[in-house]
Amino acid sequence: MSLTANPAWRALRDADWLNAERARVYPRLLLAASLALALIWIAIAVVHGGVDAAGKPLGTDFVSFWTASQLTLQGRAVEAYDFAAHWAAQKALFGPDVGYAAFFYPPPYLIVCAPLAALPYFWSLAIWLFATGLAYWRALRAWAGPHFEAAVLFAFPAFLSNAGHGQNGFLSAALLGGGALLLSRRPFVAGLLFGALVFKPQLALMIPFALIAARRWTTLAVTAATAAAICLISSGIWGEAVWRAFFDAAPLARAALERHLVGDEKMQSAFAAIRLLHGPLALAYAAQIAAALAGVASLFWLQRREFRGPREAPALIAATLLASPFLLDYDLTSLAFPLIFLARRGLGQGFAPFEKSLLLLAYLLPLLSRILAGALLLPIAPPVLLAVLWFVVRQRAPENPARPLIATTES
Repeated sequence: MSLTANPAWRALRDADWLNAERARVYPRLLLAASLALALIWIAIAVVHGGVDAAGKPLGTDFVSFWTASQLTLQGRAVEAYDFAAHWAAQKALFGPDVGYAAFFYPPPYLIVCAPLAALPYFWSLAIWLFATGLAYWRALRAWAGPHFEAAVLFAFPAFLSNAGHGQNGFLSAALLGGGALLLSRRPFVAGLLFGALVFKPQLALMIPFALIAARRWTTLAVTAATAAAICLISSGIWGEAVWRAFFDAAPLARAALERHLVGDEKMQSAFAAIRLLHGPLALAYAAQIAAALAGVASLFWLQRREFRGPREAPALIAATLLASPFLLDYDLTSLAFPLIFLARRGLGQGFAPFEKSLLLLAYLLPLLSRILAGALLLPIAPPVLLAVLWFVVRQRAPENPARPLIATTES
């Protein structure tokens, strides 16, 4: 029997088993399981005074943000970048046994964090997740259209991953996805959203290249001006000392990347994949540079084939995820946007071989990547992200990009 005639091969290539009905039911089951797990996790934390089953305060990474907000409220913003002072503040607020949650963000992020100090920790966490989650949800709906099955979006595992960490993946995805979607319709607003990503510059690496490739000079200028203005505002509020403290702390952030301090199994980048496999530092950097160059090349190649076409936005986001060296599983919230594009295009003009299988694997990536990397030393994120970018740029977009992935009964 030839390989192409093998039933397992055909199941992977064509994925005919993944029909519309299953595409509705499976996400609902995943969503139900995710909600049940979240409720159990929260219940355990409530019983144990806000400490979850892993022995960490509910919201884990949000401890870092809220502690930074308390320091800014007390006029000690510089201490957010002092390892010893920041950890001492966390211990004072959460008890001596709290593990350290680092703060590697530039001073513009203090503008975001500062209001968090106005409320007690758990109220602040709840409002933070609700507000940023709502922004993310609106961006998802804008990409997906009104008839997209809501459960497919809610069940995307990056939702639970980001919420469980109390992280900013909702916010960064809303800015990146919103800006990419508005490139043609509202270039000025797109620049404002892109510029606001200055708080997380590793997710803005591809934006200048994408804008130059598409000759979007207005958006590029607004992006640069917005980023500069936010940096100046942070300097005006807390002084130049906070920037000096940030740059003085930069070696710690680099050490976290190079010396496995974050945990390579949590990271989704090509750099982390090489380090997870015990590759040398030089090879890890070479792999990450190659991934970034692949992203840049794909953006320029796409513009030569289809200037400012429908693939521009999803290609920018897919290239961004591939290029970032400091990418964690909760940052995969942004992956939803190119997946939505691929799914809608597939229903509009048919799926390419292996495309449906890739969609399923990429959809589950935020759930599987850390498990497979930690248990089997199998870093699947970089090749999956590369495949997503490849499928985005390799085919023309459908003539009807508004076609929903999974129509509701009203559509």
